[in-house]
Parts: sequence; structure tokens; C-alpha cells
Amino acid sequence: MSIWTELGAIAHRLEYVDAAGVPTRTLRAGNPNAEAVVFLHGTSGHLEAFARNFTAHADYDLHAIDMLGHGYTGKPNTPYEISDYVKHLLDYFDAVGIDSAHIVGESLGGWVGARAAIDHPERVLSLQLLCAGGTVARPEVMDRIRTSTKKAVATDDIELTRQRMRLLMADDADATEELVEVRHAIYHAPDFVANVDNLLSLQDMERRQRNLLRPEHLAQISLPTLIVWGRQNPFGEVPEASAMHENIAGSQLELLEECGHWPQHEQADRYNALSLEFLRKAGKAAA
Repeated sequence: MSIWTELGAIAHRLEYVDAAGVPTRTLRAGNPNAEAVVFLHGTSGHLEAFARNFTAHADYDLHAIDMLGHGYTGKPNTPYEISDYVKHLLDYFDAVGIDSAHIVGESLGGWVGARAAIDHPERVLSLQLLCAGGTVARPEVMDRIRTSTKKAVATDDIELTRQRMRLLMADDADATEELVEVRHAIYHAPDFVANVDNLLSLQDMERRQRNLLRPEHLAQISLPTLIVWGRQNPFGEVPEASAMHENIAGSQLELLEECGHWPQHEQADRYNALSLEFLRKAGKAAA
């Protein structure tokens, strides 16, 4: 299956939106009159991470964006902190007329979604944290992210990009050649190469520490929250997920077997079923 055959069953469009001056690549589909669901990817990622989720969620107003400085979205020349990503997200909301949305955030996207839920709860209907980052600062993991990404960006050898993608997955086969080629093209675009240190800035210990989601921050989240975690997640251990669950009152925790860092992709059928049931309940709770 290709990314585009995954999407072939539903009408969709890929476009650029001006989000307060930042050209933002977005994939849109679904029912524009329904509640919005916005998908946010991880560090050095891009919207294709959610290709296996759109058709299942087609009853909603669907958006997946390349976040600030990522993919083919604009790249302001400054080290990005979580507040910068949140501002860009809300600027996107304003640009496309979203008052509030269900946020699905994977890795860095979960970090951004959680911060948005804390600081702007009126803009967030519910929150999904898929192997979300931002609650710990582990030097070995930070170095793994920084080193593997910069190595793949600095050298025009697609095998390095393939290794970077396989690092995310419990099963190498889930790092499809199509995804590898998409990421390789992004990694070697001149503006991405020039900007890579800015989007890796949260792997700097001092900057990461001042952006962390601490227990007292997570305790402020009162929205319906689903936490999904792969037991083979290479960038975060299960106790991190358990701690999030303990700190966010009323949250739901789901641990997936034989799954790494991309549960929405690696275990798409299982994740989609969990997400749809969660969204159904969250919509009723908000009604």
C-alpha cells in the first residue's frame, strides 16, 4: 500500500495555508462540518506519518500539518521551543477557522498538544498522546535523536535515512521505502539542511529543561486524554507513559505490544479503533 492509496477512498487535498506568515503544508479531508481532529507529528517528522489514519477518521474534519520548521512548512531562523510550536498551531487554527479541535500528537506533537491543552484549554476538545515526549530529559535518548537525524541530513546516503526511520519502528517493514524516500527528500531540501539545528534545539539540555512537562503541569489537564504507548518505544520507556497517566486525572492508558514509536502507523487498525471510541466518548462528554 502507498500513502496515496491509503487515502484513495476519501476525498482529500494537500495545500499550503498562511499561518500568521508561516506557509504551512497541510493535508485535509473528512467532513468540514464535523469536529476538527488535528494530527501532529514528531521531531524531524512530517504529515505523512498519519496516512494510515485518515480514512478511518473520515467522519471528522481532518487536518495533518507539517509543524513549524518541519517538512515543507516555513522555517523561521530561530531555535524552536514548545511555545513557538503552540503559537504556530493556534495560528493555523485561526487561519483555517478552527475554534477548537481534538489534538492527536505523536512524540514532539504530543508535547505540543499537551502544552496547548494546559495553556489554551478552550482551543482543545480532547488530547491524544502517542509516545509523547517532553516529560523527561534523558541524555542518551536526546543524543540518539540528535545524532541519528544530523547524520542522515548531513550525508546524501538514503541508507542513513532508512536507518533513522527504522529506529522508530519495532518491525523494520513498517519503515516503508515510500516513507524513507519522502523523508530523504525532506532531509536534503536546502532549507531543511540549513534549519536542522533549530528543530533539534530541544535536544539541548538547558533548553529542554525549561520546556519540560512536569507533574504539576500535567495535573492541569482536565480534558479527556488518551495515552497510547508502544512497549518497544526506543525513545521512551513504559514508566514514562504510566507517570503521564497518573498525573492526568481520568486519562486512559493503552500499551501496544510489538510496537515502537509510531503506534498510529505500526498498529494502525488497533490505534484507529481506540481513537474512534475515545473520540466518540470525548464528543459526548463535551456535548
